[in-house]
Amino acid sequence: MARLVVQHQNQPSFSLLPSSLSDFNGIRLTNHIQCRRKVCPPKGALHVTASGEKKILMMGGTRFIGVFLARLLVKEGHQVTLFTRGKAAITQQLPGESDEDYAEFSSKVLHLKGDRKDFEFVKISLAAEGFDVVYDINGREAVEVEPILDALPNLQQYIYCSSAGVYKKSDLLPHCETDAVDPKSRHKGKLETESFLDSRGVNWTSIRPVYIYGPLNYNPVEEWFFHRLKAGRPIPIPNSGIQITQLGHVKDLAKAFLLVLSNEKASKQVFNISGEKYVTFDGLARACAKGAGFPEPEIVHYNPKEFDFGKKKAFPFRDQVKMDFLTCNSEMGLPENFSISENYFIDSCLFQGKPQLVGCSIFPKFSIQYEKNLTKLLLQ
Repeated sequence: MARLVVQHQNQPSFSLLPSSLSDFNGIRLTNHIQCRRKVCPPKGALHVTASGEKKILMMGGTRFIGVFLARLLVKEGHQVTLFTRGKAAITQQLPGESDEDYAEFSSKVLHLKGDRKDFEFVKISLAAEGFDVVYDINGREAVEVEPILDALPNLQQYIYCSSAGVYKKSDLLPHCETDAVDPKSRHKGKLETESFLDSRGVNWTSIRPVYIYGPLNYNPVEEWFFHRLKAGRPIPIPNSGIQITQLGHVKDLAKAFLLVLSNEKASKQVFNISGEKYVTFDGLARACAKGAGFPEPEIVHYNPKEFDFGKKKAFPFRDQVKMDFLTCNSEMGLPENFSISENYFIDSCLFQGKPQLVGCSIFPKFSIQYEKNLTKLLLQ
């Protein structure tokens, strides 16, 4: 793999390679770009049209979303550079990906090593290269974006990974992009980043995913269920279990990120991204069991207020998370291909090939206190 290791004391200079890659394998599930926030761009606003190969910088890209997005970008012939601290492998072979395809991909992804919080280094290293497009996958604060914009005055598009967790709690659901946001949410830094991008007058697009699942997921979403299923333990679900949530597959999210690239209709817009269907908490448990080949799970409902789970989350989902699914497929061209089925979780982070559970070290072991609380509940 071509790597670009830039020293802080010198201005970097390197060239990038053209790229191509065949399709990666895996089951796909529907993701939708939800109803678009209506923003009228000011006169003179930049409208980017598809014009061939782009020189793309991806902030992050080695853990989850960027792993799949980078493959799509390379396949489209774009020049992709990942900016990371270099603490993890820059590329990794995916389940179902041939040795040949992986070798081709990894040889054409470039790496710029550095700390994005070292703002002076970011300015120097990025200014030397003049990237066309930035995909900011791991940005959390607006202050992290400023040096990138300063370094790239001719930037064509800044595509930001935000979060659907920015919306203010409401009794009226589902949420649309025009709904009120919560400036005190734990994702307030992402809200501030969206506002900052708009204030700078750049051509920006913000993607707000809901819950993401799929291979390499480092958040305990579907994996929370898989561990209990494999261990033969009951699945404790708070309250009635009929609460509604939404999930979207990481591969479909990557396609949405690709779709907004150089798309005039995505200029200065925010998009909710999620799967087509809503699903209940109990339904999630059953879908995980069915996709993994386990029998019908034992589901135990409980009142979470009656137990002290400490600082750890007792359950990986918030109650009643629903985003507007009035899609703008006709405008953005995102096809409707798949829906929830028995294969809903078959290719997520603990599965490869046939539904056979494999080891995964990213999920913490069962909480002793959590298990004590559950045992107490079952004995009532």
